[in-house]
Amino acid sequence: MEGDEKRREEIHSVSIRAGKRTYFFDVKETRQNDYYLTITESKKVFDKDGNSRFEKHKIFLYKEDFKKFMDGYTDAVDFIKETKPEYFENLDQERFNDEESSV
Repeated sequence: MEGDEKRREEIHSVSIRAGKRTYFFDVKETRQNDYYLTITESKKVFDKDGNSRFEKHKIFLYKEDFKKFMDGYTDAVDFIKETKPEYFENLDQERFNDEESSV
């Protein structure tokens, strides 16, 4: 039963590899059939002996907070675009390269 419950919760998943980190965006469903989003950052870290493990940080975002979250995210990214436009100069070319490599 627990496996069925877990499968029922997972609706959609996207992973993004970014250097040493991987980001996961998972849409899940509550028992009341409401969607929520989990955002997970996973990073490979090494201890002093060279053993590796994955360190994960997770955010749960519920439907009542979607708009506020998007507004805050958009405001922050717009600020960065205005003050550091060079961060976004090659964005279209990078997207094109990503699309080409996945074909």
